[in-house]
Amino acid sequence: MQAVVLVGGMGTRLRPLTHEIPKQMLCVAGVTMLERVVERLGTFGVDRVILSMGYRPDVFMEAFPGNRIAGIELVYAVEPEPLDTGGAIRFASDFGEIDETFLVVNGDVLCDFDLGLLIDFHQRNPGSATIALYPVEDPSAFGVVPTTQDGRVTAFIEKPPRDTAPTNHINAGIYVLDMEALDGVFSGERVSIEKVVFPHLVEQGKLYAYEFEGSWVDAGTIDTFYNASREFLALLTKASSEQLSVAERSLIGSMPTGYHLIDGSLISFSAKIMTGALITSSIIGPGVLVETGASVVNSIVMEGATVSHHSYVHDSIVGNLAKIPAETVVEDLSVVALGCELDSGVRLSGQKIPS
Repeated sequence: MQAVVLVGGMGTRLRPLTHEIPKQMLCVAGVTMLERVVERLGTFGVDRVILSMGYRPDVFMEAFPGNRIAGIELVYAVEPEPLDTGGAIRFASDFGEIDETFLVVNGDVLCDFDLGLLIDFHQRNPGSATIALYPVEDPSAFGVVPTTQDGRVTAFIEKPPRDTAPTNHINAGIYVLDMEALDGVFSGERVSIEKVVFPHLVEQGKLYAYEFEGSWVDAGTIDTFYNASREFLALLTKASSEQLSVAERSLIGSMPTGYHLIDGSLISFSAKIMTGALITSSIIGPGVLVETGASVVNSIVMEGATVSHHSYVHDSIVGNLAKIPAETVVEDLSVVALGCELDSGVRLSGQKIPS
């Protein structure tokens, strides 16, 4: 089976981490989002992935020069201009010469759904498209999808006020599509699948949905990226005691290459943790230096960053190659992005640098 993975967005909700890095190339507990998504697709029989690309395609191509992830073939479909979700899927499917039923996945969605159930349900229903649904407490930030008892979608409502939403089941960003689902979209045309394609299929009675429960996160904001990283760290720590469920184990896969777990923290083999530094429940990337007297707690410190002596990084994210100088405080989900260097002795609380 083939899949289109949407990775073309500029990641504005994840800035400043994504000023230079596409969001799907950010690591969640030692593995890029893209690798997590593609490797998991492979467990459901996907052997070829077309990446629908726009922002910084060079970063992906440099990271995977062999055009493969976990043995799965990658095809790079670079949009000549932004085409929105429906246009991007059409462009990628044409570029990849897809002529059969295929999966579509947003590249920043991490979940433990059994996609085999979704594919099987699609093959048994009379529709031309099937959406994975997920229940949330507040559906107002998502596309809400009410259905009949047999799974036929009766409406597709984008971001309704919470008190007017007819259901709390939302579009989880994972679809199975027959080629006919895109009949009204021309290659190169800018079209939203959520606002145009799906409502049209609803009118035709050809849109169905399958409800999932379990673990699902859209890791496309600072909060959700941080929380997803913390969740994966907790699962890796739990895995060391061999107490994971089947779904949890399928979600996290194996231990990230080049890392080890030390007292509840995931630390790269190439990181340097000096004597007298405190590392607690954190993720420390390759080439990181944490100096004597520094404290890193519940935080993510990315590749090549430096946390200098007697500095304090708690509940925050330090980007690639960033430098936290001596006696500096970074806390309350502050973010210091790629290559930034702070002034010594400053205190950041819930701030983003650059803003």
